[in-house]
Amino acid sequence: MAQTIAAAQPAAPARARARWWSHRAFRHRSTVIGGIILLLVLVVALTAGLFSTHDPLFLDPVARLTPPGAEHILGTDNFGRDTFSRVLHGARVSLQVGIGVALGTIVMGTSIGLIAGYFRRVDGVLMRFMDGLMAFPGVILALAIMAARGPSVGNVIFALIVVDTPRLARVVRSVVLTVRELQYVEAARAVGVGTPRILFRHILPNCLAILIVQGTFVFAQAILSEAGLSFLGVGTPPEIPSWGNMLGEARAYLASAPWTMLAPGAALMVAVLGLNLLGDGIRDLLDPRLRRL
Repeated sequence: MAQTIAAAQPAAPARARARWWSHRAFRHRSTVIGGIILLLVLVVALTAGLFSTHDPLFLDPVARLTPPGAEHILGTDNFGRDTFSRVLHGARVSLQVGIGVALGTIVMGTSIGLIAGYFRRVDGVLMRFMDGLMAFPGVILALAIMAARGPSVGNVIFALIVVDTPRLARVVRSVVLTVRELQYVEAARAVGVGTPRILFRHILPNCLAILIVQGTFVFAQAILSEAGLSFLGVGTPPEIPSWGNMLGEARAYLASAPWTMLAPGAALMVAVLGLNLLGDGIRDLLDPRLRRL
């Protein structure tokens, strides 16, 4: 009986904290609106095959540049492909790129930031290399990588990870430089705690809030960057429906067929807006200085 009571005692504060955080999150407008938008985009991406009215790859020259109507809800593009179906399937590519870039950037940036911030001997070498990457404009560096590797979704993810990692690494490094000097970290070193345990048990948890917030912004930036690369013709292959490809193909028909650009542009705007709202809301919830509730 005593063991049951003792086991239940730590669980009660944890449940109370969880309820408190969920209450704050649901009261925060940015978090709720951004979360709803992101959830809708996720649902659209997962159910694109169910709600598509046409095959997104089917070419129908007879229906070329057909305006919105009963047969084609959002009209057709210059190859007669259904715009509505291509927008739905384009959400899959955008989410795939966004999730891949966000996860890859967090893993690489956190690893480099932890090593550079904790081990002073390699700090200068790693940070000068990161500074060298940051010296190139992000679009130019991504274009160079794509030109060397060729257009594909995997190469887009790799190129954007290379572009975004240096900035996240510097943010993590700044946190590590502060935390490594705190007394509890020095006490852990004094009693002989191993370096991996100090890094992952005592220092990394202090970076989680920043990583969560930065991850949402990297996600949104990756979606925009993929659209920009595809718009320039070096992103995803032309046969893959993506919002960037659709915008790139529609620029020549903006005056005569504006629906070909409005639909993917609106989808891109809504997705990025939702991620930015979610990131702002999470930042306000996790940073006491920015809480508005």
